[in-house]
Amino acid sequence: MFENKTILITGGTGSWGNELTTQLLEMNPKEIIIYSRSELSQVNMQRKFNNPKLKFIIGDIRDYESIQQATRDAEYIFHLAALKHVPICEEQPYEAIKTNITGVKNLIRAAIENKAVKVIDVSTDKAVEPMNVYGMTKAIGEKLIIHANTITDKTKFVCIRAGNVLGTNGSVVPYFIDQVKRCKEITITDIEMTRYFLTLKQAIGLIFKAIKSSIGGETFVMKMPGYKIIDIARIILDEFGNEQCNIKIIGKRPGEKLHEVLISKYEVDNSYIYDKDYFVILPQINIEDLKEYYKKLNLKSLNKKEYSSNDYVLGYNEAKEMLIRGGFIHIKENNINI
Repeated sequence: MFENKTILITGGTGSWGNELTTQLLEMNPKEIIIYSRSELSQVNMQRKFNNPKLKFIIGDIRDYESIQQATRDAEYIFHLAALKHVPICEEQPYEAIKTNITGVKNLIRAAIENKAVKVIDVSTDKAVEPMNVYGMTKAIGEKLIIHANTITDKTKFVCIRAGNVLGTNGSVVPYFIDQVKRCKEITITDIEMTRYFLTLKQAIGLIFKAIKSSIGGETFVMKMPGYKIIDIARIILDEFGNEQCNIKIIGKRPGEKLHEVLISKYEVDNSYIYDKDYFVILPQINIEDLKEYYKKLNLKSLNKKEYSSNDYVLGYNEAKEMLIRGGFIHIKENNINI
């Protein structure tokens, strides 16, 4: 699908972008354009890959002229750029709006003008029934992406929603590890809190699933179990701490949910089981031929009130296996890491 194609990755220097680039290079593209604001991150990524198929552009999706030039030759666009940290977005909402809403608007306009084939927007569980600025701006970004299919029949626009990806910048697991090493404690907000987690490879798999299976206007969601944050904290404490380390309950932060939702009660009527690993959500707005296409697939309805991280919660041992798969802790045999 991507052989001899030009691909643009916005926000491409982060963890998602690095893994996506690694997998795309195996598919023999013509060129991968890495677009981001961070000069140092681009230099480090350029040195890491040392591949002539990578082109690096310093730019900001808030700047229309910049993103218009970056999309000029792009056939497939992976939109990863966003302001993502809940507390920062709460404290600086206007900045979140500029990046997560105005930036998406700029990208849509540029992609249509430059006749891109398909745009994949990477969204988040925080966008579902949002109660914080980050989630609200991402929810509007989703709406803009899906609506873009009604103003062009040339470029197709699709969303994916994912939970927390292990090891990404600012994610909870490396943060907990750092807290143990520096502060001898882990701070969590509520012992009942649950979250979705997936590995980077699973996250990129979701992106590829969406871009290969979609016809434009859908939102793809991966089936994922939930995990208790307290279990994650205890595993990290057991692995990296000692008897002086402890867990401190600090209470929920502004805009923070107890459980995350990937498909809301308002979306379930338009949600279907795509296959054993994925759900697909069809939009409430009318997009020509979309519902007819999925009607022919004869997919089963989701048949849930909503899809929440508290629906199917795995325990301590399963959480530990997940962290082993993610490479954060290692299996020990006779007290020797293997």
